[in-house]
Amino acid sequence: MLKLPRKHHTNQISHLVNNGARVKKQITLPSLALGCWPLAGMTRGGVTRQAAIETVAAAIDHGITHLDTAYCYGEHGESERAIAKAIRGRQNEVTIASKCGIHWQAGKKQAVDGRPDTIIREVKESLVRLEIDRLDLLYLHTPDPNIPIQESAGALRRLLDEGIVGAVGLSNGNVEECQLFAEICPLTACQRHFNMLQQEIRPVLLPYCQSKRIAMVAYWPLMKGLLTGRMTRDQVFSHTDSRHKYLMFQGEEFQKNLDFVDAIQSLAAQQNRSLVSLVLAWTMAQKGITTVLFGATSAKQVATNAQALACHLEDSTVFAINEAIQQRGPILGSRKV
Repeated sequence: MLKLPRKHHTNQISHLVNNGARVKKQITLPSLALGCWPLAGMTRGGVTRQAAIETVAAAIDHGITHLDTAYCYGEHGESERAIAKAIRGRQNEVTIASKCGIHWQAGKKQAVDGRPDTIIREVKESLVRLEIDRLDLLYLHTPDPNIPIQESAGALRRLLDEGIVGAVGLSNGNVEECQLFAEICPLTACQRHFNMLQQEIRPVLLPYCQSKRIAMVAYWPLMKGLLTGRMTRDQVFSHTDSRHKYLMFQGEEFQKNLDFVDAIQSLAAQQNRSLVSLVLAWTMAQKGITTVLFGATSAKQVATNAQALACHLEDSTVFAINEAIQQRGPILGSRKV
């Protein structure tokens, strides 16, 4: 079993925060981390509480000790509750990031609510679920279009000043929203989707974060499972699998994406590597990307993904991958940045 030391491949971000006196707040983010949305079982069938717990435990065993969750990962915080059980007695081995500002309504409908009172309440509930008294990193899950983002930032600033969170981030924000947020609360991290075929953040948001020393934490590196190479040409997604709603998994677009996967799979096979390792290693190597989040629902998937930490890509391989990306061209279903 592959085991890697906790500090393998880390990116350290330091910020000065004014809490009455100038004190140094520091958070260390790894190159690879566990995204815990799949553990909620809402987008994948067959994810039991025990499987979720075993997945988190396996991640820690493999040196994947940064856990990224959210208040809304599960109608009743299933992801956070599974993490709590998995880290009992191991809290000192992990750093935990969570998010606030989205909750579930009846009928499994998501509601965005960035009001300060809501944010404070959700964070307190998350701490209870996680059985901890402090979050290492807290993101506003997404800007609330109905209130000024500065109001949400003010609530997170309060939690930062009180020591309830160690650092603050913004998920799913654009440059303007990052700027407005940072006027009120020091911004340590930004979280957006990024992978070989979805690089919308590269022209503007990524350079902005680099210039401000804001960590970029990328989710969807495997493009919701497409870049694992496990999907078939006649793949059918059930109505309970959210992927059936995405253009990237439909019709001719899906077939073109699978052609791209075949090309990258061939490169991986030539080097006797798994496709997942190659994809994750390429993503981690991209300039400006601080941390890459991967999802998993089993200890076996964790073990496969963790191999990317030991995967070094030659310049010729990177060139071949970039050529394949260029040939594939823009995909349908790009997301707004």
